[in-house]
Amino acid sequence: MTGSCADLYEIRMAASYLRRGMLGPATFSLFARKLPPQRGFLVAAGLADCLDFLQDLHFDDAELAYLGDVTRLPEADLAALGRLRFTGDVRAVPEGRVVFADEPLLEVTAPLPEAQLVETALLNFTTFQTAVAAKAARCHLAAPEADLIDFAARRTHGLEAARAVARASAIAGFAGTSYVAAAREFGILAAGTMAHSYVEAFPDERTAFRAFAADFPDTAVFLVDTYDTPHGVRTAIEVARELPAGSDIGIRLDSGDLGALAVEARRMFDEAGMTHARIMASGGLDEHELADLAAAPIDVFGVGTRMGVSADAPSLDSAFKLVEYEGSPVMKLSAGKRTAPAAKQVYRGETGQPDLLALRAEDPPAGREPLLVPVMRGGERMGETEPVSAARGRFERDLRWLPEAARSLTDPAPVEVRWSPALVRLAGEVQGSLKAKYGLSSVL
Repeated sequence: MTGSCADLYEIRMAASYLRRGMLGPATFSLFARKLPPQRGFLVAAGLADCLDFLQDLHFDDAELAYLGDVTRLPEADLAALGRLRFTGDVRAVPEGRVVFADEPLLEVTAPLPEAQLVETALLNFTTFQTAVAAKAARCHLAAPEADLIDFAARRTHGLEAARAVARASAIAGFAGTSYVAAAREFGILAAGTMAHSYVEAFPDERTAFRAFAADFPDTAVFLVDTYDTPHGVRTAIEVARELPAGSDIGIRLDSGDLGALAVEARRMFDEAGMTHARIMASGGLDEHELADLAAAPIDVFGVGTRMGVSADAPSLDSAFKLVEYEGSPVMKLSAGKRTAPAAKQVYRGETGQPDLLALRAEDPPAGREPLLVPVMRGGERMGETEPVSAARGRFERDLRWLPEAARSLTDPAPVEVRWSPALVRLAGEVQGSLKAKYGLSSVL
């Protein structure tokens, strides 16, 4: 991805800054203003793509030619854009960590044109993947004992989104994905069974199951609801008896009363002496359906559309705002969109304690952990790209830390985020200065 992966106004502003020599260090903070309805927390995701983008930021000749036509910028301005690279620093919440509204997911400090130009890409990567990871985490909470498989690729808004969903859901507790390209890229378990079309392509269901078992004897999972589910289960048992002892076998239920059908299928398998057979279910599931099926003997769930597009909360009210320029704190006073000034840090304590949003320059409070860590310095990422398993480990630890009220699937109570006294004072000083400067009698 290159420099034109931006909204036009960012390119215009960057060109204007460059023309005027406005190259002082600027800090922008990326955060969610509020949590979506029925969300008690978010899960940080998307940072890996952000760092890849920043490290490769540039305009190629074709892009500059196009910008010349669109913006009518003179050659000197286009040449300045052509020389632009990201040379700044990034502090971020590592992927997999639980976060809340107003807490920076990342902060960029770089020469003003560079920091401004990257807004669209960083918001795109972070907003979508954090929203999906939070949805996937809720599914994990609803079915903590089952294996969850990402089935969303066919319904996501593009294959790049499918790739991101596979990774974000793996961070947030999913055991695998059906999307092979993402499984290969990220080292995630690739999982899949068969479609109804496979069964329909054979003369009968038994022939289809025998063919599949012959070709994939180690993973013989049969889709049993093409015609009649109980008949499909009986056929699966008959074919499974023909396999070598100890073969991994199972069925997938994709329609009907999944809970009742799973109970009946479990009974049939157990009576046949196949207690090791696994039952998988899929079909329009989200965290609420998973919770309703918690008591059913289902070992694996395929979760697709509603997780992959975070159907009930498909985006976040996210923002990327300038908070400091050339060492001076700045803030917005817009009604309903006031920002906190200056570079910041988030400190976390024990379960039940509020998070503390503080100035980065403050001394760290005793007994609290900083969430934002350096991940890029001088335009170069610090360390190798980490595996998905590292982010998942952080998620699992934070999930154990998260209070029960914030974990609730209905009417959750998020952890409170308090401002430090020093941040409160600074915000009051900056606001007072702006009110005096612009003759404002009040700020709504």
